[in-house]
Amino acid sequence: MSRTSRIAGAVIGMVALAGSLAACGGDSLEQEKSGSGSSAGGDGKKGTLVVGSASFTESKVLAELYAQILGDAGYSTSVTTVKNRELYEPSVEKGEIDVIPEYAATIAEFLNAKVNGADQAQEKPVASGDVDATVAALKKLATPLGLTVLPPGKAVDQNAFAVSEEFAEKNSLKTLSDLGKSKLKVKIAAGDECEVRPFCAPGLKKTYGIDVTGIDPKGVGTPQSKQAVRDGKVQLVLTTTTDAVLDGLVFLEDDKKLQNADNVLPVLNTKDAGDPEIAEALGKLTDTLTTEELAELNRKVDAERAKPADVAKEYLESKNLIKK
Repeated sequence: MSRTSRIAGAVIGMVALAGSLAACGGDSLEQEKSGSGSSAGGDGKKGTLVVGSASFTESKVLAELYAQILGDAGYSTSVTTVKNRELYEPSVEKGEIDVIPEYAATIAEFLNAKVNGADQAQEKPVASGDVDATVAALKKLATPLGLTVLPPGKAVDQNAFAVSEEFAEKNSLKTLSDLGKSKLKVKIAAGDECEVRPFCAPGLKKTYGIDVTGIDPKGVGTPQSKQAVRDGKVQLVLTTTTDAVLDGLVFLEDDKKLQNADNVLPVLNTKDAGDPEIAEALGKLTDTLTTEELAELNRKVDAERAKPADVAKEYLESKNLIKK
C-alpha cells in the first residue's frame, strides 16, 4: 500500500467500496484476515478486543502497540490484518474489529466521501494542515456511524520532501520556504503522479514558489529515488515523515503546512470499545509516541526483519508503558 497516496486514495477508493464489499459478501473480514490472527495476551478480566491492522508495516506495528498496551491493561487482545480501509472500516462499524490505528486527515476524507459522496468530498475536503480542525471534522463524520475518535498524537505520517545534506548546507536550506526563496531549479524524484497531485509538484509551486522543472518517476521513497538525490541527478525526493532510512539526506520542514494533518490516532467501535479505560490506556501510548520513534520501529521491521510484535514489546517496555 502506498501511504503517500492515502488522501487521494481515500476519496477514489470510496467509488469502488460498494462493489468490493458486495463481491466479498458477509465474510469479507474473514477472507482478508492475516493467517496468524496473532494474540497479544492479556488476562481477559476486562473483556476481549480485536485490534485491526492494514497490510503495511507501520499499521502492523501500531496495531501491535495498541494490542499489547490494552493487554497490559487487562483486556484479552488479538490482532487481525485486513487488506485495506475499504474493508476494515465497515468492520469497525459492525464491531468485528474493536480498535484500529488511523491517520486523521486520511480517515476524515474517507468518511467524507462515504457520507457525502466522492464528488462532494473532492469539492469540499474536510482535512487540512490544522490537526485540531481536521479531527473536529472527523468526529462529526464518525460519531453517527458508531465510531469514537480518540485524541491525535505527536506521531505523524505524511508526505515529506528531503534534499541531500550537502545541498541543504550549501544553500542554507531548512524549510521548503527556504527552497522557494532560493530560486533554485528543482527536479523531484517521486511517483509520476507527483506531477498532478496537489500535495506534490503543483502544491510546491503554488504554496512555496518552488521552481519545479520536472519529475523523475523512480517512486516514492524508494532506494533509487534517494540515491538520485545523493548523486545530484535530482534535488528533491518525495518520501514520508516516518522514513528512517535517509542516510545523507535531510527533511525540509513543511513550514506552511502544505500537507494535511495525518497524525496517528485510534478509532474505536463506540458500543464495544467505548470504555474510558480503553481510551486511557491508548492515550498513554498516543501521548508518548513520536514521529521519529515510529520511523525507527518501521526501520527495525523493514531493514532488520524484526517482527512487529517484538519491536512493539521492546518499545512499550522501554517507555514503561507495559510491565516487563
